[in-house]
Amino acid sequence: MQGTPFVPAPDLLAAVPGNRDGDVHSGARVGPGHRRAAESRPQTLWIAFGGGADQAWMRLLRPGFRHCFAGLQDEDGWTVLDPLSGRLLVTRLAVGPGFDLPGFWRRAGCRVLGPFVPAAPARRWPGMLPLSCVSLCRALLGPGAPFAVTPHGLFNGLKKMFPSEENFLDERRSAS
Repeated sequence: MQGTPFVPAPDLLAAVPGNRDGDVHSGARVGPGHRRAAESRPQTLWIAFGGGADQAWMRLLRPGFRHCFAGLQDEDGWTVLDPLSGRLLVTRLAVGPGFDLPGFWRRAGCRVLGPFVPAAPARRWPGMLPLSCVSLCRALLGPGAPFAVTPHGLFNGLKKMFPSEENFLDERRSAS
């Protein structure tokens, strides 16, 4: 099994609405079904910043801004995308759709920005930065995301683009 490429079963892709492009094994392009599926389920995006220095090189980054990760909320609940060192963790949380994940993250000591609307899938080549927590969050935000290399740079860029988001959310949470 070692070295065998993963090829998804054709019935999995056939189940995606709008996928009419034929046989997966022939190398045919997957149709617009994924795009339509993503667009048919409205989502909001929240980005959290925090993290300690669990690796020596992270001590070079600003304390409190050594990592960023994202939460996508849809009508059924939350999906968390957390790029860890060496792997990408994608988790569908077993909580109800009304769960306050951004509030949970704030209580855990994270700085949280959002909600943002994830951008539509781009019809161009993706940027060529290596996968990092910042590049993943920028990819979720889409082509209009501010350029950043570090979590603190992304936080500052988003604060400049949306200056009242974090304060507005804190005020709204405390008012309820």
